[in-house]
This record gives sequence, C-alpha cells and structure tokens, in this order.
Amino acid sequence: MVAAARFPQTVIRYRNQPWAQRVGLDGLPEAEWIAHFGRFEPLPGSLEAPLALRYHGHQFRSYNPDLGDGRGFLYAQLHDLSDRRLLDLGTKGSGQTPWSRAGDGRLTLKGGVREVLATSMLEALGVYTSKSISLIETGEALERGDEPSPTRSSVLVRLSHSHIRIGTFQRLLALGETGNIERLVDYVVATYYPEIREEALADQTIAFFDALIARVARMGAQWMAAGFVHGVLNTDNINVTGESFDYGPWRFAPTHDAGFTAAYFDEYGLYSFGRQPEALFWNLSRLAECLIPLTEQARLEASLKGFGPALQDAFADAILFRLGLARPSDEQTLHRLVSAFWSFMAKSHVPFEQAFFDWRGGLASEARAAASPAASFYAGDDFRPVHAALQDLEAAEDVRLGHPYFAAKPCTMLIDEVEAIWKPIADHDDWSAFVAKLAAIDEMADAYGTRPVPA
Repeated sequence: MVAAARFPQTVIRYRNQPWAQRVGLDGLPEAEWIAHFGRFEPLPGSLEAPLALRYHGHQFRSYNPDLGDGRGFLYAQLHDLSDRRLLDLGTKGSGQTPWSRAGDGRLTLKGGVREVLATSMLEALGVYTSKSISLIETGEALERGDEPSPTRSSVLVRLSHSHIRIGTFQRLLALGETGNIERLVDYVVATYYPEIREEALADQTIAFFDALIARVARMGAQWMAAGFVHGVLNTDNINVTGESFDYGPWRFAPTHDAGFTAAYFDEYGLYSFGRQPEALFWNLSRLAECLIPLTEQARLEASLKGFGPALQDAFADAILFRLGLARPSDEQTLHRLVSAFWSFMAKSHVPFEQAFFDWRGGLASEARAAASPAASFYAGDDFRPVHAALQDLEAAEDVRLGHPYFAAKPCTMLIDEVEAIWKPIADHDDWSAFVAKLAAIDEMADAYGTRPVPA
C-alpha cells in the first residue's frame, strides 16, 4: 500500500462525464471529484488505500527486473454499470512509490493533455483503449530533459479493465514462483475471462492464452487501421485484457509509412508503425515462457501460431469498420478489398485519415471522394484495384453518411496539431484549442457510433 503525494493545488482540467456515468461517478460535485481524483480519498466500497504494483519486463527487448508502478497506483476498483465488468482506476503522476527508482513520481501537464487526447481519439476510432477519466493540474514546477523546464504538473486517472501485465507473470517466473503463476492465471480467468471457467475447459492455461492472443491481435489490428503508433511496446505495457494503455511518445502516422516511429529514442525503429504486430507477437512469446510450468510447451507454441491468422481476421474487421462497410458473405471478397486498400495506402502515401474519411461507405461516397483534397490520389492506377473491390461491397446499415461530420473534413491528431493545442496552454493558460479538439473528436465519435453508451 502507498500514499498519494500532497499537491499544492488541484484544478480540474478534464472530466470525462460519459465514462463517469458508466461507473456511477457522474454526480460527484467538484469538491468531491477533487477529493477523490486529486487527493485520492478512498471511494466508498473500494480499496482502503492505493496499491502500487510490482512487475518485471522487457524494455526494448532488454530484461529489467526493477520495474513497477513508479508514478502511479491502483486507486480503486468498481464495475461498469452497463455490463458489470470490473474496472480499475489507475493513476499517473500521483507521487513516488517504492518502485520510483530515481523518478519524482510526477506527470507533466503536457503529458496528461497528450494522454487525454490519445485516449479520446482512439476511442472515437473504435480502438479498445483505456479511458482518461480525470486530469487535474497540481501546481508544481517539474524539471524534464525532453521539454522546456520548469514545466507544469498534473495527475491523471485512467479507467481500464486491468493493470495486470505480461511483466507481472515475468516477475513470478524470475522468482521461481510457479504456484503463484498458477494462482494468477486462476484470478485472471475468474475475473476477466469467466466464460473460460464456465466452459470447464480441460486446460485453462491454454484457453486463457488463446483468448489473450485473440485480444492482443485485435488491439494491434485496430492500431494499424487507425494509423496509430504506440511507441513503447514493452512487455510491461501489454495487459491481460488486450487493452491499449499507457500513452507516452505516441503518434498518428500522417501517411502509411511502415518505418514511422513515435519515440525519439527508438533509433532502430523496433516499435515503428509497421513492426507493431511483430512486437506484440514477441511479447506474447515472453508470456508463453511464463506459462510453460503450467502446460505443455508444444501446445503454447501451437497457440502462438494462431496470432497471425487472428491478426489478419481482426485487421479485416477493423478496415471494414473504418470504411463503414457491411461484411460480405464471401471472405475472399473481403480480403481482396483489404489487400487492395492497404496496398494503395502504402504505395500512394495518401493522407491516412483522409482516405478512410473519403471512402466511408464505399462507392456510396464516390462523389464526395471526387471532391476531396485527396481526389488526385484516387485517379491513378494504384486506386483501380480498390475501386474494383468496392463494387462488391455495400455500406453498413449504421454508416451515418448523412451526419454533419462527413460534410466537413476529417478529424486528425498529428504531432503538429498536438503541439498547437499545447502552446496556448503553456503560453497563456488558454484551453480553448484543447476544448475545441475534444468537441471535434466527440462529433467524430458520434458519426462513427463509438460514443460510450450510457449506463
């Protein structure tokens, strides 16, 4: 158990009301919100004190046994009122813990703003992601080597389905605690995969591993279809529910560029846009090593071979969603479209988000695409296979092409836009660009049908 830092000020900068409603916290007055999300007074019926979790992990494929929640903790657990699934409230910037090493346990305000923008954008694009539920400015001056200092401080609270990571299993393996690995699998299955236990499967470990492989494949596929680069795909950043979380040096790719990287320190492009599926597979292989004491190695290796097909299927689903197309009865038709569209994106370097925006609904949007700023990209030979493939697909019933969002221009989140949002905050404490961008994302989410459904 740990204690939160005491901050000199607590000013609410972001409050996620839709998700607060989903967990029954939308009615908190401002003073109580600050008490729970700025001073971390316990939520009734939840944890009596925060927990900082310990884990190991591979960071850029180098093993590090000295990891853990160094500037955050598990603050509370509660249930989604819509589906009754367990949710964690985790912090970022809440102060030092025994695992802080040389860090100050703080989060810059810019880092908090970036995470709010990342999670909001990803959720709107249909990515299964953690949610930023609160951002509070905390009134400290922080020294950082990667941004002008002193810089302002904040504490973020995120909502996710689990903070148990692949690195959690790696720590138990390193300590030789086979019994605790088995107990952890039991807990994860009972808590996050109850359908496995209900099916009374002969090998619970393999069933869990197969289910997680499918979820991680979905996560990677959704990132690729969104043009998103996480930037730090270490084993401690992959959790047991296959949920995207922990956003540091993330970026969205301007165009389909396999070599596009997010982190300035990723000098070899290990976690570049095009290598993200490889990184996820590598991380799952490290989890398989942790599970060897519980089952047959050959069965784990067979499960790992399912990652590629699962990724391919999930990617096809993600492209269909992004293009607002109904699933065809013929899988060959679907994969012909996906291959043609992805190849066109890579060859032409058309603006990434513009292409999905222009062809939302397929040929039903052909006239709109012809008037697009990217229309010249669709007139060349590279697009002909896409056009031919689109003839065999129809718009989805819920494509919402009449939404006002599709009468304007696509909402994007490129690095220059992020910096333009931050600059007036840093210079004049002007939050209008931040508020406006969140409103634009909300409109996009409404058009795509990805707004959180009220409880």
